[in-house]
Amino acid sequence: MDFATLLGYVLGLGLVTWSMAHADGLPGLALFVHGPAAAVVCGGSFAAIMIHFPMHNVLDLFKVILKNFLHKAPPQTEDIERIISYANLARRDGLLALESKLQEVKDPFFAKGVQLVIDGFAAETVKDIMILDAEVEKQRHAVGKKMLEQLGTFAPAFGMVETLIGLVQMLSNLSDPAKIGAGMAGALIGTFYGAFLANLVFLPMAGKLDMRAKEEYQRRELIIEGIAAIQSGEKPQLIKERLKGFLRPVQRKAIPS
Repeated sequence: MDFATLLGYVLGLGLVTWSMAHADGLPGLALFVHGPAAAVVCGGSFAAIMIHFPMHNVLDLFKVILKNFLHKAPPQTEDIERIISYANLARRDGLLALESKLQEVKDPFFAKGVQLVIDGFAAETVKDIMILDAEVEKQRHAVGKKMLEQLGTFAPAFGMVETLIGLVQMLSNLSDPAKIGAGMAGALIGTFYGAFLANLVFLPMAGKLDMRAKEEYQRRELIIEGIAAIQSGEKPQLIKERLKGFLRPVQRKAIPS
């Protein structure tokens, strides 16, 4: 569970709900419950997504949203320590000795790289295959980010559509002045829904997904560099110093000298 994401939503929803509930002489939260507006903003946004993207991408959208909450990547310091351990083993017992360690590797990308080395593929071939895998994964993340960004664009637009619908309905019934205020309030609910979803849900999710995609790609680069160094038989100490360049200064202190 991503604590920052969860805390951000609790804080954001709490502040908006508190503001909605504190209105002297008004019905509070009930004033902001409007089924047709929710249907137009939410339903319209997802309908536009289905038009904009292929269905297999749309079906993956729920997984993309869950990734904001459940994403858990191992620290890069663990990857470096494992690479150094494997480098020591390979220099001592040969590359085939790495086969005994494959079951310990939970990351399929890391495991695939080690398996390619064990199978005796050329260093350039191993690197090309791993780079290709990393690039394809990067493109998948980019599609997920793009879908969330588009939802952040569509939601305010459909909020405005609902507002226009409400205004047309209100202006067609000006004969009853008592209903004008309620009609105007109902018309503006759509704009509120669209702005809320765009700025507290979809666009922040897209930003978080983009940051995680960049972190994941950097981690892939670290693994590729490490496996290439193991295959070439470089000294573990040299590999360690090179891979430290992928870490923030505070993380480098966690790697034993």
